[in-house]
Amino acid sequence: MSRNNFAPKRRTLLTLVVTAAALLVAPVLPAVAAPQAVDWDKPGPHQVQVQAMTDHTLYFPAKMDRHPVIIWGNGSLARPAIYDGLLRHWASHGFIVAAANTVWATSGSEMLQGIDLLTRLNQQADSPFHQKVDLANIGASGHSRGGGGSLNAGADPRVDTTVPIEPGPRPSSAGLRGPTFLLAGENDTIVTPAGVKQYYESADHVVAIYGSLAGAGHFTPLNDGGGFRGPSTAWLAFQLKGDERARGEFFGANCGICTSKAWSEVQRNRLAQQVPGPNGA
Repeated sequence: MSRNNFAPKRRTLLTLVVTAAALLVAPVLPAVAAPQAVDWDKPGPHQVQVQAMTDHTLYFPAKMDRHPVIIWGNGSLARPAIYDGLLRHWASHGFIVAAANTVWATSGSEMLQGIDLLTRLNQQADSPFHQKVDLANIGASGHSRGGGGSLNAGADPRVDTTVPIEPGPRPSSAGLRGPTFLLAGENDTIVTPAGVKQYYESADHVVAIYGSLAGAGHFTPLNDGGGFRGPSTAWLAFQLKGDERARGEFFGANCGICTSKAWSEVQRNRLAQQVPGPNGA
């Protein structure tokens, strides 16, 4: 038999050996994990501490790094303890909450004093808040009268975003400087959805979203925030932390609140519709 009859077999064997060697030395690329979905309705990773002061009650992570701020306004004749579950929830997600102890938060001025307080504490070397307060990222929120106060506080240049919950009476959204997420209750007869929508319509100079929570009444936000808890947390996480996991809840063609049956009505103004959704969609 001729030697040439074995040549193809030798070449095939050589090819297999070279290929196997190449596979052994080729780098193994790690799999790219997709961002984990967040259930914003559930508590965050932080243990929470509460400190009652003269004019404010502070809710904050027990072990602080550097955290954005939420200033809070109560409803008529209410105190922060009425909303304890909601305020603790936000703190568990890494926010420092300064809840004004006032029962008349309409003007927003008492809420803004929370920024002044945290600014001082941030500068005090003996304070647990020393250099822990992210004063470049501040949101304002509140319920009923305090919701109206959050709209008024939103005219302050230090406030970056607002989350008014069933806001009244007769605040102004014309002075807002940053994005707003206006929340109404479908069955609220004290601050009606139509009333909240008026503030949304006059906020056409900023990114504005209006949402009416299905089945919610005026007292739904008390204690733990009810169905308002998760969406408000997601909004604040995106606006104040740049948490991209929350973007799809509000922006893009098929945003989370746009398609959820938890909402009886959702509207997004022209500027909100121009904000890209996840992956630029």
